Amino acid sequence: MELLKKERSILLVVDLQGKLMDMVYAPTLITASTIHLLKFADLFQVPVILTEQYPQGLGPTHPKISEVFQGLSTKKYLINKTSFGCWGDTQFVNTLQQLHTGVFHNEVQIIVAGIEAHICVMQTVLELITANYQVYACWDCISSRGEENRQYALARMQQAGAAIISHESVAFEWARDKNHPQFKKVNQLLKDDPIPQLTSTTRSQVW
Repeated sequence: MELLKKERSILLVVDLQGKLMDMVYAPTLITASTIHLLKFADLFQVPVILTEQYPQGLGPTHPKISEVFQGLSTKKYLINKTSFGCWGDTQFVNTLQQLHTGVFHNEVQIIVAGIEAHICVMQTVLELITANYQVYACWDCISSRGEENRQYALARMQQAGAAIISHESVAFEWARDKNHPQFKKVNQLLKDDPIPQLTSTTRSQVW
């Protein structure tokens, strides 16, 4: 799969909601990495879609994620849904299509973060691939209740054609060159706000 291009990218953040975030594998890593990803999208003016699965029952988006999302200057969209996969929601499909008017599906690059890997994220990724979008699943921004659910869901997504990528790789591919006007800000964010490190044991299990 080709390198990411900011002009053809859309960031999709799936269901990072309060009650579920308390139960998933490596929640601190997922939260911190997703915050970075949102800030990178803002720097490069990549549009962001954030979804919530039945917020009346599962609660709203994690407050730290919500705060960053609300402060974005790039185009941003909040979608409440009941379907597990985002593709099953009419508002999501319409929003996605509006964001790539004039660009073929197979040229649109969708970077995916969220929970849960084996349910809402995986169904979304598989259906986007079926619809001929390019899908990039951020392993350090995706989780589930239980590390095994996460691991095998990422494997299935990759088998279906998704690229597995880190949030840091996303920013470097959008910049492409150290002389890009936004690269210094990317580098500074990584220095000022380091991501919590996994232990050697858990790192070997993550991916």
